[in-house]
Amino acid sequence: MQNKWHSLVGVTLLVGGATGAWAAPSTIHIALTAPITGDYAEYGNNFKHSVELAIEEINGKGGALGKKFELSVGDSKGDPKESAILAQKWTSDSTILAEIGDFTSTCCMASQPIYNRAGVIQLSPTASHTKFASGSKWSFSAYGTQYWEQPVMASLAVDKLKLKTAAILYINNDWGVDTQKFFKENFEKRGGKILAEESYFSGETDFNAVLTKLKGAKPDALFIATMYNDGALISKQREKMGWNLPVIGSSALYSPQLIQLGGTAVNGVYSNVSFFAKDPDPRIQSFVKTFETRYGNSPNFAAALAYDCVYLLAEAVKRANAMDRSAVRDALAATKDFKGLAGSITFTQDRDAIKSYKPVQVVNGDFQLVK
Repeated sequence: MQNKWHSLVGVTLLVGGATGAWAAPSTIHIALTAPITGDYAEYGNNFKHSVELAIEEINGKGGALGKKFELSVGDSKGDPKESAILAQKWTSDSTILAEIGDFTSTCCMASQPIYNRAGVIQLSPTASHTKFASGSKWSFSAYGTQYWEQPVMASLAVDKLKLKTAAILYINNDWGVDTQKFFKENFEKRGGKILAEESYFSGETDFNAVLTKLKGAKPDALFIATMYNDGALISKQREKMGWNLPVIGSSALYSPQLIQLGGTAVNGVYSNVSFFAKDPDPRIQSFVKTFETRYGNSPNFAAALAYDCVYLLAEAVKRANAMDRSAVRDALAATKDFKGLAGSITFTQDRDAIKSYKPVQVVNGDFQLVK
């Protein structure tokens, strides 16, 4: 079945803003906002590829309410300003039912007021800031929040690894601050002590000075709230200075690119997953095989979450039994026990997904579940 695709990259701001009108189109038109280029391009392309796969599957089965899905794609470049520009574009199109994206909490929160004013569903696969989804009744997070993720990592550090002290290095943006906050709270709640904390800004590449400061505090472990690219670079510089200790991070480190970029320096690094590509579940293995065959690389957690988001919207459209933004929003908010590739999803009153997370570790150049 031939699908209609739109590629909208580098769009400009439309004068006049969004009208909020709803045109009841002949297709289920959704928009994807993702960092197709830039520092987070691996995540953005995982978004795009998995959304395309999900739409192809759903359309092959007849779509929803007798309508096929149609997709428009915009490149935010991981820039909050670009994400907001795309939000203006999407909300100015009266045929668009919902938007999937963006990748970072900062981008999502920058564009949130625009979707809120227009009454357009904003469904992020990966935004995990505790104040994102609760910021608008039109916003949803399929990932969950750092409030739920970081107790898992703090428990790993204190209860399993028996670590008593830690230092923290985090990216100074909405997500990094939130991740640092909840790891620290939960680590200390379990009796651990944070000896030092340092932050850095996006785009920095020389971490030697902050690593030297953190090393001087003599912690038992280093917690890094970073994406995979920064995590790999930090690990290589840490290894070069001869600072060997347990390194713990968030799910943002769970990517094949962490290992490709970090090499031996990331061996032993801990992360966590709600989706694990080696899970023997037949649905997951079917998705992984199709993804690898089509695109030549393994899907990361962002791919699975974006894939789940398309199916979440399709199910919500069916339950709403109407091509109406408000009705679909209400049906989406009422989602309970949705069986996704990245775990079951039930939305809280604040529209955050309740999820579970499993610790993983890089062992001999590969991710393995921590037993």
